[in-house]
Amino acid sequence: MILGFFQTSINARVVDTIEALESKSFGDENAKVKIVEFASLTCGHCAKFHNEVMPILKEKYIEKGLIHFTYKDFPLDKFALKASMIARCAGNEKFFKFLDVFYKKQKDWTRTKDPFKSLLKIAKFGGLKDEELKVCIGNKSIEDGILKQRLNSSKKYDIKATPTLYLNGEKYNGDLTIEALETKIKSMLK
Repeated sequence: MILGFFQTSINARVVDTIEALESKSFGDENAKVKIVEFASLTCGHCAKFHNEVMPILKEKYIEKGLIHFTYKDFPLDKFALKASMIARCAGNEKFFKFLDVFYKKQKDWTRTKDPFKSLLKIAKFGGLKDEELKVCIGNKSIEDGILKQRLNSSKKYDIKATPTLYLNGEKYNGDLTIEALETKIKSMLK
């Protein structure tokens, strides 16, 4: 099933399945360093990485064309899967904004009695309407696509935990602090 294009008053829309399942990345595609992250929206370590490390990586490296960053969904549970679906349904332009909010508010929505209901509230705040959310969450093609990508990533990249980073095609086994990552990145930029 292909989703139609909907417009809301603040210019959010639910996108079609093809756009929803496209690779999600930003930064200069010709950057010397390419980072691929495998993460789950319910993973506390992933939230810490996105809330503390990513803003520095963005400012110091990505925005300056030194890093190209790709995000790969690796949902660890049904709520992470639904959050991934919502972020992807918001479209390429809003995908990373939704990720930022889901990670910043992770403790708020994952620790409620009904995490799914809390996710929907955040999505509505982001401009998606009830009807659009129902279509998005009910889109089996997007759900299956995310799960298939997760399975393929698990096999191809040997993902055992989230977040897992690959830098220029090699699994990064160091600390996920900005200091440790910067040491590795700087060595790759030489």
